[in-house]
Amino acid sequence: MTTTSEPRTYPFGLPDRLNLDPRYARLRAEEPLIRVRLPYGEDAWLATRYQDVRTVLGDPRFSRAAVLDRDEPRTRPEPTSGGILSMDPPEHTRLRKLVAKAFTMRRVEALRPRAQEITDELIDQMIDHGPPADLVEEFALPLPVTVICELLGVPYEDRKDFRRWSDAALSTTALSREQVQEYLDNLHEYMAGLVARRRATPTDDLLGALVRARDEEDRLSEDELVRLGVGLLIAGHETTASQIPNFVYVLLTQPEHWQRLRAEPELVPRAVEELLRYIPLGAAAGFPRYATEDIELGGVLVRAGEPVLAVVASANRDESVFPDADTLDLRREVNPHVGFGHGVHHCLGAPLARMELQVALGSLVRRLRELRLATPEPELRWKTGMLVRGLESFPVSW
Repeated sequence: MTTTSEPRTYPFGLPDRLNLDPRYARLRAEEPLIRVRLPYGEDAWLATRYQDVRTVLGDPRFSRAAVLDRDEPRTRPEPTSGGILSMDPPEHTRLRKLVAKAFTMRRVEALRPRAQEITDELIDQMIDHGPPADLVEEFALPLPVTVICELLGVPYEDRKDFRRWSDAALSTTALSREQVQEYLDNLHEYMAGLVARRRATPTDDLLGALVRARDEEDRLSEDELVRLGVGLLIAGHETTASQIPNFVYVLLTQPEHWQRLRAEPELVPRAVEELLRYIPLGAAAGFPRYATEDIELGGVLVRAGEPVLAVVASANRDESVFPDADTLDLRREVNPHVGFGHGVHHCLGAPLARMELQVALGSLVRRLRELRLATPEPELRWKTGMLVRGLESFPVSW
């Protein structure tokens, strides 16, 4: 089967809070692979079914590295400028191995007591100050920021600067092109400065280990070292900081689920997985893969050299894999969601994010049992012009 239809404009529209555009359900049922045209770059295929998404993300015949030689389809003016997210094996494998040990289940579980300690301190401060509190600024941001700072070896007191600069990596229209470039330059200069300090005074943190891998073992270039450090710093806090309020928002606006977790806190790990499946974190599909040979996908022939965008949020609502997929089911037992991606680019920090989300949600359910919105739901402010969905602020009471 082939298609000659005119490419459709994508994204389909602006994100509506955490609601998934209903057009994805129709596409999964009737047109699982369509041609789309994004604001920038060449036209692409859009994959919406679970199995097709997994194929695009996991089949080595689909390349991320190819984006460096093409005008990749994207929602932001700036094309991909390199780094681990635009590599294929074996180059990708070489860099990933350098940091993978820090994010194993065993290493992450060893961090759980410290994450719990940070979480309890933040909740203590919220209780001491009294309601209302901004769950974003007072809880969701400082928890993952503190953890990644300690793991990587970044001074926590610099958080206001690198948090502001991190927006450059996630902005579509929120920042001007000049601001994006300025912030990215600032981030790379900041990380290069931390690297220089590690050379002068070696440390045992993750950044110190990367510097040793560069200087003593020649396992990565200086540019790769700085880019990897920046990537870890951004990825280590941004998405988790968005998902904590997203989780709580969904639970408080569907209060029967908050009540269930209060009554059955042992469901928290399963609830985290279900919320990761249910919430469409990305504002739209990104990070296209290029076919390296002709491949049939979703009943359509994708030609060698054509890019494909995989819609993770749509895959996670595929009824053929997840019964009652549009329903939040905190008791869902079989949950092979692709919220952390799939294949060689499966999120390296997934174990860390899972642990932090479990600790955060479990602690809120246990200690702030009467948690509720402190402002009417329609008045909540959502991020705009960003690659991820989330609340700018989230006033809560208890």
